[in-house]
Amino acid sequence: MSKIGKKPVAVPSGVTASVEGGKFKVKGPKGELALVLPDKVAAKIENGQVSVSTSGETKQNQAAWGFTRAMVANLINGVSKGYEKKLEITGVGYRAAVQGKQLNLALGYSHDVVFAIPDGITIVTPKPTEIVITGTDKQKVGQVAADIRDFRPPEPYKGKGIKHAGEFIFRKEGKKK
Repeated sequence: MSKIGKKPVAVPSGVTASVEGGKFKVKGPKGELALVLPDKVAAKIENGQVSVSTSGETKQNQAAWGFTRAMVANLINGVSKGYEKKLEITGVGYRAAVQGKQLNLALGYSHDVVFAIPDGITIVTPKPTEIVITGTDKQKVGQVAADIRDFRPPEPYKGKGIKHAGEFIFRKEGKKK
């Protein structure tokens, strides 16, 4: 039995959820999202709560049950509150700026890195060394943050590069004479 799968997900006020032919749809103040339910997994809405159930006892069905419940919770949280990731840039001359639908990054290369901002994602740079990524889809927000971090991951000697806010960079000692 899935510990996560059997917990119902509360639908907050201002959010409408519906299940239509194997597809779970959620609409809220921040936007609209949908999820195709896997085979052998069903969702139903009762008393302002979404409950997910499975029709099998195999290990794969149990895993899909818990996964689907977690995805439903992420969708509901996304359309009601949204998701946010913060990145910090460390290094002399390293900076970021948003220009239209592009993020321009100066990361010590011979050229500026230009990142096209995907639909459904908002990127803001409150400071030249800080990037804030927001959106309704948790997976998309995390993937955009990972893609931006991959342009210049932090190095272990001086810590220069792009890191997640609060991330610890293990430092190495330099050469000794």
